[in-house]
Amino acid sequence: MTSALELAALALAAFAAGAVNSVAGGGTLLTFPALLAFGVPPTVANGTSTLALVPGSASAFYAYRAQLDEEGDRRFLALFAVPSIVGGSIGALLVLRAGDELFARLVPWLILAATALFIVREPLGRFARRQRAQPAANEAEKKGESSDRLQGGKLVGVLVFQLFVAIYGGFFGAGIGIVMLAAFGLLGLQRMHRMNALKNFAAVAINVVAAIAFVVGRKVDWLLAADMAVGAILGGAAGARLARLLGERFVRGAVVAVGLTIAAVMFVRRLAA
Repeated sequence: MTSALELAALALAAFAAGAVNSVAGGGTLLTFPALLAFGVPPTVANGTSTLALVPGSASAFYAYRAQLDEEGDRRFLALFAVPSIVGGSIGALLVLRAGDELFARLVPWLILAATALFIVREPLGRFARRQRAQPAANEAEKKGESSDRLQGGKLVGVLVFQLFVAIYGGFFGAGIGIVMLAAFGLLGLQRMHRMNALKNFAAVAINVVAAIAFVVGRKVDWLLAADMAVGAILGGAAGARLARLLGERFVRGAVVAVGLTIAAVMFVRRLAA
């Protein structure tokens, strides 16, 4: 039986994660370890955290939906959903097959990898901004020509890469948004709002299908998922205010410190076991 104090602590962790996601991304680095700290088995913690992320991803996509009103975008979303759903399903099934013992051995590495992705978020963001600032792209946009058109090799590249991102997302998920934005930038997409719309749509597809697999596999604690979803939604709404009070640099530094500390503690525990 989860106590009221534990529920409050997990809701607070989810609140912080929602705020961090709205400011810098990487909130899973707070919610997943928080569940582990209260004795939730690793695969259940993963499934519960994944399910709790769905409302936030859906609301973020809804906010960006107007950026996908161009001709062909709806057809592309249907196409983009295929690797997201397939990959998310594969990743979630791999978790269910791995079981708690193997997944627990992988957790320190997963957290370390997610923290590394979070660390490189800023340089990747600068790269994306430089791409958007290219004079040729600006001139094309003035003429009404979109350098964001996904067709030919660029379309195939996005879809293939998305399959691998979705497999990782279904397996663990922390940092998938960072990876997707980086891939979009490398493939030549220019407009950040459209990239965010695509990213959030994919996050919904990946998290929903993975959450369904975790529910069927009985790897979700419904009470904790509902408790954390409420906290994450409230935290996301308060994220802008938090950014003004603490500053984005402070928030990014805090998340990196938490991620590295948790990974180090888990590595030490694994070695001592």
